[in-house]
Amino acid sequence: MLKQRVITALVLAAIFLAALFGLPSGYFSFFIGAVLLIGAWEWANLSGFAAIWQRLAYTFLLLALLVITALYLGFEGEASPQLNNSAIRDLLIIGCGWWALALLLVQGYPSSSVLWGHKVLRLVMGVFVLIPTWVALVYVRQQINGAWLVLLLMLVVALADSGGYFAGRRFGKHKLAPAVSPGKTWEGFAGGFLANCLLALILSQTLDMSLLLMLVLIVPTSLVSVLGDLLESMVKRHAGAKDSGSILPGHGGILDRVDGITAGAPIFALALLASGAFSAGAGI
Repeated sequence: MLKQRVITALVLAAIFLAALFGLPSGYFSFFIGAVLLIGAWEWANLSGFAAIWQRLAYTFLLLALLVITALYLGFEGEASPQLNNSAIRDLLIIGCGWWALALLLVQGYPSSSVLWGHKVLRLVMGVFVLIPTWVALVYVRQQINGAWLVLLLMLVVALADSGGYFAGRRFGKHKLAPAVSPGKTWEGFAGGFLANCLLALILSQTLDMSLLLMLVLIVPTSLVSVLGDLLESMVKRHAGAKDSGSILPGHGGILDRVDGITAGAPIFALALLASGAFSAGAGI
């Protein structure tokens, strides 16, 4: 099982890095869109729509929404698009607002399920999870050194997760959200936070950049990424599912691998947009 997980992880990393650094920024958005469409397929099942035609219908609905979103941003499929920053800001604010609401839903589970437990409402939740993720990753990739910024985002989410895991195993005593994810603890949460604070310090010194800027980009992303994991766990628990899917041997589904990114990406992108850093041109 461990061997299978390692092989799958290596293959996924190779594919992602090849797309991230090998594709022009505009074409990278197609790659991310394809990943999120697989996520939509899985989300439909978690929402209680298990029939193939229902899952296909939701996937095509999300595809249509992605196309509409792309046109709203000024993206028509070119390799290096010039995007409308005002439109991006509006969609990112909506995405971040959704995660503020999601925090309340997770905190209130299982009582909060009366607000979102209906199958159709869970489909709507999926739109707010997946579309802002696409917008955020497309925007970040457009910036100067955009590929490295996307990689930084992934590293922050990974550190929040792995730091939380190891700190939780060693020191964990106080449950973070026992009704949603009994294994997560406040000590683990603090471990992921401290790991990313250390990352911010190392990057500021290594790259000779403002520590404040690094903290503004990294710390909120780290904190909120945990919420993505908790939200998916909440939806899976409500659906009685262990994993979001089985497409990835040893890892479950796509959503199981990108849940932290769905929450962290809009926060990271909005912080990047608000700071004005790396935005003098488009990354290729």
